[in-house]
Amino acid sequence: MNVRLTKEQKIQILNGQDVYTIMQQVLLRENKIGRNQEHFWVVGLNNDNKVLFAELIGLGAVNRVDANPPDVFRMAIYKLAVKLIMVHNHPSGNLTPSKADKDFTDRMLKVGKLIGIEVIDHLIISEESYTSFATEGIIEELKQSGLYEVVERERKEIQEWKLRMERERAEKEKALEIAQRMKDKGFDSDTIKEITGLRSKDVEGL
Repeated sequence: MNVRLTKEQKIQILNGQDVYTIMQQVLLRENKIGRNQEHFWVVGLNNDNKVLFAELIGLGAVNRVDANPPDVFRMAIYKLAVKLIMVHNHPSGNLTPSKADKDFTDRMLKVGKLIGIEVIDHLIISEESYTSFATEGIIEELKQSGLYEVVERERKEIQEWKLRMERERAEKEKALEIAQRMKDKGFDSDTIKEITGLRSKDVEGL
């Protein structure tokens, strides 16, 4: 689910504090019940480390949320992000990375390298503070560790998935171009949706 960000929040990211400032605000939008669930977000950046988007990709119980490579990288491919930051909250307030947190990060680092989207940080946040894997040196340790390697079968599946996502993005861009031309010529929204297969939200946003 796309997270609405203000123009002021789409800044150039220089460090973990910059990311936390944005994501703390996002977390605090939730009511108290919502903040007691674990959330998993991804933040996509361009070459200049400027925020392109933030997306909520998982919402779990108090201490668990599941995510897989397609969840993590899908929006980055659609939005042409070249770097990615992962963020999740610990409702308990304990900001110490678990072994599962490190293993998951290691896997996403390797998958990101395979598809050309660099994972540059993973933040664990609470309402008051955060831990940055990059600042703590964990990202660099994982890059050097070799603990997780993408096996050939998974490598093939990931590459095929990336190609599908890129084709879908290209097809949607083409449909949007056609829809824009139809709108300029005075076609109504229902006709545009029927011809292009786009959703109401996409057509209304033209």
